[in-house]
Amino acid sequence: MSIITLTTDYGLKDHFVGALKGKIVSEYADATIIDISHDIDPFNTAEASYIIGAAYKSFPKGTVHLIGVDAERNDENQHIAIQWNDHYFIGADNGILGMLTQKIVPQKMVAINIHDRLPVDTTDLDVFVTVACHIAKGGLLNVIGKEITAIKQMTELQPVVSADKNAIKGYVVYIDHFGNVVTNISRQLFLDVAKGRPYEIPLMQHKNQRRSSPIKNIWAKYSDIASTGNYGIKNYEGDKLAIFNEAGFLEIAIFRSNPMNVGSASSLLGLGYRDVITIQFL
Repeated sequence: MSIITLTTDYGLKDHFVGALKGKIVSEYADATIIDISHDIDPFNTAEASYIIGAAYKSFPKGTVHLIGVDAERNDENQHIAIQWNDHYFIGADNGILGMLTQKIVPQKMVAINIHDRLPVDTTDLDVFVTVACHIAKGGLLNVIGKEITAIKQMTELQPVVSADKNAIKGYVVYIDHFGNVVTNISRQLFLDVAKGRPYEIPLMQHKNQRRSSPIKNIWAKYSDIASTGNYGIKNYEGDKLAIFNEAGFLEIAIFRSNPMNVGSASSLLGLGYRDVITIQFL
């Protein structure tokens, strides 16, 4: 089974996603196409990288991941394909794949160079489709690109450890369907810096920007917030909390809050993309 996943910022209103799938099956009818997300914020490379990093490991090795976010080939961003952790990723060299390769060294990387072999009206996504189908059929990366040793890294939104090791400053990189706020502070970074010390996560109250009570525990799962008290779990609804989510990143949430009628961590705490979240060690 040859799997090709799709992650784009196309949304579902227009014809683009359907047309993209049509092009894939026209070139490789046996491909299994799976959508990861088409609701990435337009050109938001940090969000795309988080979504890909959180999702790819659920697929079997050998899966091909096509990333259609900020995909235009230009003087600054070439098209690349990489083999990484036994998966294949195709996209523009705009930092999305650079964020992944900070964790695991790529097995192979190539700059795609087949553009002049394709029709003159070929789009950027047409190139990705051709490369994805080639790889899914068992083709080699060297056939569609020239090997490279480095790709663009995204340095703008990186967590920073203070010089005295008493704080980690991270950034909001994603707001999920429930309004939970995902940061780029990883569990591993936290453990490396914390070394068993107590800590707190100071937050501001959205409506008046006064300091809210800090979060002093990072739980393993949402419902653990009720594990230290003598009350029923319903009594904790609406309380703020922090966990390391299944992707391994710090997430701020409001316990069992419906963002449609009550609010969420994003709306109630006034947290959005690029906002700073700090863990302070005591």
